[in-house]
Amino acid sequence: MYLYLQIANRYNIIDEPNKRSSHAVYTIRGGGIIFPIGMLLEFIFSGYQYGWFIVGLMFISAISFLDDLKNQDLKLRFSIHLLAVSLLFYQLDFYVFPWYIVLMSLIFVIGGINAINFMDGINGITGSYSLITLLSLLYINIEYIQFINHMIIIATITAVLVFNFFNFRRIARCFAGDVGSVSIAFILLFFILKLITMTGNLNYILLLLVYGLDVVTTIFFRILRKENIFEAHRSHFYQFLVNEKSIPHLKVSFIYGAVQMAVNLCLILLPINKISYLALILTTTSMFFVAYRLFVQGKRSLLEGVHISDK
Repeated sequence: MYLYLQIANRYNIIDEPNKRSSHAVYTIRGGGIIFPIGMLLEFIFSGYQYGWFIVGLMFISAISFLDDLKNQDLKLRFSIHLLAVSLLFYQLDFYVFPWYIVLMSLIFVIGGINAINFMDGINGITGSYSLITLLSLLYINIEYIQFINHMIIIATITAVLVFNFFNFRRIARCFAGDVGSVSIAFILLFFILKLITMTGNLNYILLLLVYGLDVVTTIFFRILRKENIFEAHRSHFYQFLVNEKSIPHLKVSFIYGAVQMAVNLCLILLPINKISYLALILTTTSMFFVAYRLFVQGKRSLLEGVHISDK
């Protein structure tokens, strides 16, 4: 990480604040490169386990890092993402399933990668949220069912802790960048899908519930406002808390991580394997979160796009 900071500083790999940013100072971008590097080192020292996953991770990390340096063509990025996910599915033996299962999984993974990328907008949120999810996965792997080698999760946790040392600060030394948010999304989704295929329990997607609620409800309200959902914005709830309510970055990051930890504890202590149970949780939490956002942000903000800073 120290070496990367020196290189990034020398070659001006910097995130410049703009009207969509939640930060006000120039900060080194791409610190999340530690995640694929950590996985590559683990791959070498573990005797080359999960090779197709690692190849996919290298592809998606490379195009994301190039995108951090200079905006890449959308079609190129999507093609590389598709290739990487295809390799991920090969690693997971997904192609034995019916085509519609593969298609739904593809939509879930591509959507999940983009969701986690969208949520990487304030200091500490990617590192703390990823750490909570990884620790939960490690506990499940040790205490309930070993769905993957312990060391690959531990290696990821180590990389996240290193990144947090530089990012979980009031003034961050570096940001994850697309290379960080996309690569950690790819890694987390690999672990979660491995767990789901091993147990047959779809409820484990709730390990990403809090991020999912923020992203999905934000898209919902943007559609109601007739906005282009593919255009850059800062309409997420965590951005509202930071930008409009002036709540410190680290406090918001801590809240998101703490709520997800509560969800994970319930998931671990009540391992119910029923689709109806999952549907009930997703429906009730979505309705609650929509109502909560309306109460906290107000109808004008969510339905008309009028913010405190606009007044």
